[in-house]
Amino acid sequence: MAERIKIDPLDPDPEVIRRAAGILASGGLVVFPTLGLYGLGADAMNPKAVERVFAAKGRPPEKPVLVLVRGIPDAQGLVSEVPDAALRLMRAFWPGRLTIALPASEKVPEILCAKTGTIGIRAAGHPVARALVAAFGGAVTGTSANIADAPAPASVDDLSPKIAEAADLIMDAGLLSGQASTVVSVNGSRVDVLRPGAVSGQRIGEALASADV
Repeated sequence: MAERIKIDPLDPDPEVIRRAAGILASGGLVVFPTLGLYGLGADAMNPKAVERVFAAKGRPPEKPVLVLVRGIPDAQGLVSEVPDAALRLMRAFWPGRLTIALPASEKVPEILCAKTGTIGIRAAGHPVARALVAAFGGAVTGTSANIADAPAPASVDDLSPKIAEAADLIMDAGLLSGQASTVVSVNGSRVDVLRPGAVSGQRIGEALASADV
């Protein structure tokens, strides 16, 4: 069973964050809070670490895993292109609850994309998640910390024993909102909602139409 550490959701302890980032750097897994649900974090560019995520979740290999980044520059380094529509959405909703699927660059591990050729990216919005990604200095898997097809946990008390056993550290920031991010795909000027969530289709449409983003 992983060690469970309580962490202030608004002012996370830098020492705990450094420790968690070190675990990621060594190929380990960390359960951490996002704005809506708890995530299972690994070094997204380490295929063996990502394999551990799939194994812990019992996730089918054909289902890709999204990643969290610090911001737009990090995202640009993971994709082959950033269409204007995607850039508008990033500027409007990042950091926050919008995951954007884009064509992956060649350096992204195939397992992360599940052979789809695309990668889902979101700029971390929760203070703990932001601090973790910043301290780690690279992309971190942001998939929910649940067994495949089971409810995603808004509290670490709801973690599956299998997830808790697989993780090397659990950061407990209390009860989260329980609402998942919205996932969209962007191909040129076309934007499709793949999974409804915290950001409504209306807000997405308004951001795309606005001249201010």
